[in-house]
Amino acid sequence: MRYMAFDRPVLRRTPGLVFWRLLGSGRGASTGIGADLRRWALLAVWRDERALDRFLDASPVVARWRREARESWQVRLAPVASRGSWNGVEPFGPLPASTPGIAPGGPGGPLAVLTRASIRPSRLTAFHRSVPEVDRLLAEQDGCLASVGVGEWPLARQGTFSLWRDAAAVRDFAHKGAAHRRVIGRTREEDWYSEELFARFSPYASEGTWDGADPLA
Repeated sequence: MRYMAFDRPVLRRTPGLVFWRLLGSGRGASTGIGADLRRWALLAVWRDERALDRFLDASPVVARWRREARESWQVRLAPVASRGSWNGVEPFGPLPASTPGIAPGGPGGPLAVLTRASIRPSRLTAFHRSVPEVDRLLAEQDGCLASVGVGEWPLARQGTFSLWRDAAAVRDFAHKGAAHRRVIGRTREEDWYSEELFARFSPYASEGTWDGADPLA
């Protein structure tokens, strides 16, 4: 946990790192209250692949991950759609029409989805009460390859990262699940969020394991 503070100065000085967030995670696949204090994530946006490769080869942060972690998994993602902001910044846009060497996301390929929201203090109880039902729906989706709740601050700045078989599976979860539709409707009607972001990505490379396997293998 102490490295959530100690790694920040190192990351700020990393060449080519355009946007980054250190994130805690929920227990298992849950997106609700409760944290796994042994599992952390780095979300990073890079100027180019060379900057990322240099970071993986030479950064003391990465060296410590390899030395201390029981398990690690990384994925490279090309953004295909993004709306909203993160602390006033649009971290993934404007999006290019295509990225050389990276296959664009299509109906037959896997997708990654990132959601993130700053929850208004007056809406925290309503938000967290809605989570168990959505978690159950996520667990029942055969097109969901993996999911995890992530967050910057306990309770108030929350998000999810999930991997899906294809775009159709994402649409089924978003629009056919009654629980998810109800939550989406309430977030708009009751103005739960002071800021939110929703982004989709095309995964094009992965390495390591997540709970014993690479979900994109």
